[in-house]
Amino acid sequence: MAKDKKAKISCDMPEIKKTTIGGQALIEGVMMVGPRRTCIAVRKGDGTIHVEEMPQTEKVTYFESVPFIRGCIRFYKMLVTGTGALMKSADISEEGKPEEEKKDEGEEKKSLLDRVFEKHYNLMITLSAIIGIIISVGVFLLLPKVIVDFVAKYIVDEVYNTVGVSILLNLIEGFLRILFFFTYLILASKLEDIKRVWRYHGAEHKTIACYEAGMPLTPENVMKFPRFHPRCGTAFMFIVMAISILIYTLAGVIIGEHSMLINVLLRVVLVPIICGVSFEILRFVGRHDKNAFCRFLSKPGLWLQNFTTEEPDAKICEVAIASMMAVIPENAEDDVW
Repeated sequence: MAKDKKAKISCDMPEIKKTTIGGQALIEGVMMVGPRRTCIAVRKGDGTIHVEEMPQTEKVTYFESVPFIRGCIRFYKMLVTGTGALMKSADISEEGKPEEEKKDEGEEKKSLLDRVFEKHYNLMITLSAIIGIIISVGVFLLLPKVIVDFVAKYIVDEVYNTVGVSILLNLIEGFLRILFFFTYLILASKLEDIKRVWRYHGAEHKTIACYEAGMPLTPENVMKFPRFHPRCGTAFMFIVMAISILIYTLAGVIIGEHSMLINVLLRVVLVPIICGVSFEILRFVGRHDKNAFCRFLSKPGLWLQNFTTEEPDAKICEVAIASMMAVIPENAEDDVW
């Protein structure tokens, strides 16, 4: 009860700015992405904090500023960078542990895959991100449609081809998609290793909130803030799920239902549109979070963070602060949302 009261008080603290700085939880660490730099901070096995700057493309293409297109590009670039940071954090977190000497001795016995990965690091990171996208699209977007189409085979054509049935089937598909997503989050939140990552996710949110409130970035100050943040990737994923129901339902009504293969291909083609629209909605809600309607829209994403964040301790907050301090721009206006 006291924890809830503290969260409510911290939510009412004055917000000086909304920052574009965002982050991602890593293995024993946090990555922060600023307007000029991307840095990771990882707690090593010996207890020290390792801070390292990740490569960031200085050049911003024209399309990254075009509404409804920029969201897909930024999502992909963040996924590639995040995958690389996650893998790097796994290695750094092992450094300084007593078993390190044994691992060094076994260094010569690297598998072929390990050697290829080291030789073509950037290529392998990109491929890992692409594979991650394919799996996510397959499980959360395509599998529900395949299930619905399989069941729809038993509906007679006269009924199947009506608008009402098309809308109903798309709503069922959307329900399955959200069910799969919830199931994934709930199962993941039960794993101890994942819970550890969620604590770093909570520390990332708290640190950003503390920075936005203009308070000094100390573990004591950061701990006062709630672990929920309205401009989180979890909120983006929920918006994607909701928008996908709307767009796929409209597509079903306008284009009609076809074979299972065509329906699946149509959903793949519409994925960039869904991501683009979802990004613009998240951006709009983030800019107008004082508006009652926008606060209402952000509530599902905030609620989902119950499953993707955990309360961190002071030592975890130290890591998030180290990552944040490394990306804060010299010009305070450079990271305004």
